[in-house]
Amino acid sequence: MLLFLVSCKDNSENLVTLEYDPEVTPSMVTDSAYQLLSDSGVTRYKVSYDVWMVFDKAKDPYQYFPKGIFLERFTPDFETEATVEGDTAWYYDEKKLWKLKNNVHVKNMLGEEFNSQELYWDMENGRVYSDSYIEIKRKESELKGYGFESNEQMTDYRIFRPHDGRLPFVDSPVPTDSTLINTTDTITPGAQGAVRLIE
Repeated sequence: MLLFLVSCKDNSENLVTLEYDPEVTPSMVTDSAYQLLSDSGVTRYKVSYDVWMVFDKAKDPYQYFPKGIFLERFTPDFETEATVEGDTAWYYDEKKLWKLKNNVHVKNMLGEEFNSQELYWDMENGRVYSDSYIEIKRKESELKGYGFESNEQMTDYRIFRPHDGRLPFVDSPVPTDSTLINTTDTITPGAQGAVRLIE
């Protein structure tokens, strides 16, 4: 029987001190995975991605998804309430804020589709918003404009500067409980008549 004894000597002179910038160097990188996120013990979100980079040592800790994400939001009954996808995404941990850029597509439970190049989702306050150009496709109408905000479910929303939309018009009589604006009267420049949107 042979016995070898090995001892270690102090080789600290061979160690290299590595300095890195935590703002641009991730502490973790993961490929092709998904996460299930819960709120009060109930699964509310599923996030799928090709690359996930965690920058938890940065001044404002964040997660980066350079190859995009696909996110599903669930009802308490585990039905899909909304889907969100974008080519690039950031999640700021302390602010609970998502930022999505390039080819951002959202679809709500009603089948309405929202398309923009940039979208923010404030999970802390339950608010989705953007200052960018947005298109909303809903049944037989299409809304376009700049600046947008909504609730998390994407069911209660408004466009701040709408333009160039396509709305269906109806030649039916106006209900007695509606107000009719006579556009032949004197109108202030820039003012427009009322539009009735069909649901």
